[in-house]
Amino acid sequence: MRPGRFGLYDYRLTPSQEERAERLHDESIIIDMLFQGPLSPYSLDDAFTRETLEKYAPLKAADPSAYFAKVERAVLEAALRDELPEYKQCWYDSGITAGCRQLDVGGDPFELVRGMADCQRQFDVYADWLIKATRAEDIRRAKRENRKAGFLLAQNTLALGKDLDNLDMMYDFGLRVLQLSYNTQTHVAAGCYEHNKSAGVTNFGERFIARMNALGMLVDTGHCSDQTVLDACRISSAPVIASHCCARGVYPHNRAKGDEALRSIADSGGVVGLVTMPNFIHADSHSATMDHFLDQVDYAVSLCGEDAVGIGTDWPMSEVMESLVYMRDTLSLTMGFLPGDGPAEETVEGFTEYRQFINITRGLVARGYSDTAVGKILGGNWLRVFGEVCG
Repeated sequence: MRPGRFGLYDYRLTPSQEERAERLHDESIIIDMLFQGPLSPYSLDDAFTRETLEKYAPLKAADPSAYFAKVERAVLEAALRDELPEYKQCWYDSGITAGCRQLDVGGDPFELVRGMADCQRQFDVYADWLIKATRAEDIRRAKRENRKAGFLLAQNTLALGKDLDNLDMMYDFGLRVLQLSYNTQTHVAAGCYEHNKSAGVTNFGERFIARMNALGMLVDTGHCSDQTVLDACRISSAPVIASHCCARGVYPHNRAKGDEALRSIADSGGVVGLVTMPNFIHADSHSATMDHFLDQVDYAVSLCGEDAVGIGTDWPMSEVMESLVYMRDTLSLTMGFLPGDGPAEETVEGFTEYRQFINITRGLVARGYSDTAVGKILGGNWLRVFGEVCG
């Protein structure tokens, strides 16, 4: 069995099923389209002391709203200064071949620039094992060379304003996945928390999507309204994705998408990425397990087909527990979430950190998926659509 502090989820697999899951996990190109790792509060518990945190992010800052970003940057800073070897080790222990590296395009251009610098530093400092992926072949090469691939993704469009040439600039930097809106309205499209459920892609958004298509950038609708999804699939000449979402037909959370939206993504040739966010997939977030996550997978495969389903975990994050409580109580309310509706400190039982990613593979085996289907869901579908759109 693979090492890991939190171990294997009990699917009651037979020894031969365990061997099969191990083989599939090792052989597959695994892509997490919304990868908040490689760390989690649990993998940081022993590695990240209060002294280290205070060293890189004095938390008694004048602006308490910056708390979450300060912790996130402190973790990265410690890792880049070789004071947190768990950063690389946890990624390798997870078995994940490729995962996103995120840019903040939420509205503040200075945060965008800072994020671009932070992302590029990762690729520069970790050049011996982390590849900056801008095309599918970069991900395949990472697998062949036992390296990891990071592709740039942004969850909002606000900081880009209404100058389409800014898209070209971001593409040249390496951005390949761009979400049209995050929960609320942007110049481009409506998010899933807009009161007007008929709000979708704007007139400017049509031109925005056309430019994304021309450049070879994936149109992401993870946090978008159902109408935005339908509009994007109608407008886009390339496959549309939802990097991280959940199915309303399983559990009716505000972040979930309805059947029509999910099917439209599949019909576009795109992929639906499913989350391991406990309160998005189960009414009692303290009781969410890998079985609830797999219920989402089963539903999406039944609705969309095995060629249109992938993984976009979105949780847990590379943060200390204290900052996740801050996100729950304060930050999420500024991000468009309703009280008690957004990210919190809980995790799904069986997926408390990324070293447990094999529990997804084991779960797919437990649910009776074929070797081919497991490979597609773990990363093959993402690799296909990445190649079709980005090259």
